[in-house]
Amino acid sequence: MEEECELQRKQYERMTTEPIGKLLFTLSVPTIISMMVTNLYNLVDTAFVGTLGTSESGATGIVFGYMAILQAVAFMCGQGAGSIMSRKLGARELEEATKYSSTGFFLSFVLGLIMAVLSFVFMKPLLYLLGSTETIAPYAGTYIFYILLSAPFFTSSLTMNNLLRYEGKAKLGTIGLMIGAGINMIGDLILMFGFKLGIAGAGISTAVSQVISFFILLTMFLCGKTQTKISVKYVARDLKTVWNIMATGFPSLLRQALNSVAAMLLNRAAGVYGDEAVAAISIVSRISFFPMAVAIGIGQGFQPISSFNFGAKKKSRVKKAFWSAFVGEECVLVLISIPIYIFAGTFVQQLRDDPVVIELGIRALRLMCIGQLFVPLTMMVEMGFQSIGEKLLASFGSCLRSGLLFIPTLRILKQIRGFSGVQEAQPLSFVFTFVVCVFLCKIYLKRIRE
Repeated sequence: MEEECELQRKQYERMTTEPIGKLLFTLSVPTIISMMVTNLYNLVDTAFVGTLGTSESGATGIVFGYMAILQAVAFMCGQGAGSIMSRKLGARELEEATKYSSTGFFLSFVLGLIMAVLSFVFMKPLLYLLGSTETIAPYAGTYIFYILLSAPFFTSSLTMNNLLRYEGKAKLGTIGLMIGAGINMIGDLILMFGFKLGIAGAGISTAVSQVISFFILLTMFLCGKTQTKISVKYVARDLKTVWNIMATGFPSLLRQALNSVAAMLLNRAAGVYGDEAVAAISIVSRISFFPMAVAIGIGQGFQPISSFNFGAKKKSRVKKAFWSAFVGEECVLVLISIPIYIFAGTFVQQLRDDPVVIELGIRALRLMCIGQLFVPLTMMVEMGFQSIGEKLLASFGSCLRSGLLFIPTLRILKQIRGFSGVQEAQPLSFVFTFVVCVFLCKIYLKRIRE
């Protein structure tokens, strides 16, 4: 008991007194590493599958869109429970914090299981909804079969990673995800090429790595490395707690789900122009997410600082962390986007050496490099509102970038400019969202002053 109290005291002092720059760095770096490794796996996976053919390459983009839906559910549970848990820890209410972490974990597992069952039942219409063409659908079906088998482990792993991050223990979460990603890449080589299982090997490797990550992360909570615990006995018996988790995490669900919807709509819009267009859009999405992963990692490092210090009534630290994270995200995006913009053709070619795919991908990738420079402010506003419990404003902010502004932009530009409009839609929606979020930022800064 004394050791637990000492652990809590040290963590409280760290989160409320350590210099913001140092704290943000130590919380962001593990998250950035795990996201970079995961994204690196996605790129490697795309490159491996790309050697099998253009339709197989397009299939990875289709399934990536579905995995984004699973991520949306996981982030709703993880960030919803984590945000409240962190504020409870900041207010020194450990029992309440533990209730939210356990409830969030089991909620995520159950929702992942339900989604997997429903997806098996409605597999064929699901694949076409995700943007498959007649030639891509068979490969996408093979790949997604194995993803569905591991779906509840995948969702609850991401939820645990978020809980660890909100506790200020991002390093522990990184260990599980990095080991899983490493196993995934090795598994791809062995199963796809050693046993010649093709795209089925990629699916099996992904599923196995997700189950292994699940047990590694669960061990962190069961072996006393965290302040909160995960156990059935701590799960809330009232609907209010579940509602609080889902309502607080709803902006994350919106953000992730709309990203998935955006990917599906882009795939469907590109599908009219052939498998090469779908493959090009899929590859550009993977490459452009690389710099975004770093920016998101910085934002996710900001969230536990914001939630914890908001709960501890130290709002000046919340404001300072907000601006520090924003500047860090912007600098990172500029530094990483410049070489990607210059060598766009080389990056696309590494994932699919097809002249048509390369030609279609270069312009789309360069436009994304420019558009993403407008994302950091919008991202910080979304995460900022969510971390202090402003559910409605956080949800509204999350709707903009890949939903309310993106969908009409895509429809209009596709009609006017054809495939060029498909390439331009997402970057332009980033610019429109930035304009709206300038006004939302003023509201956020007023709220944390109050």
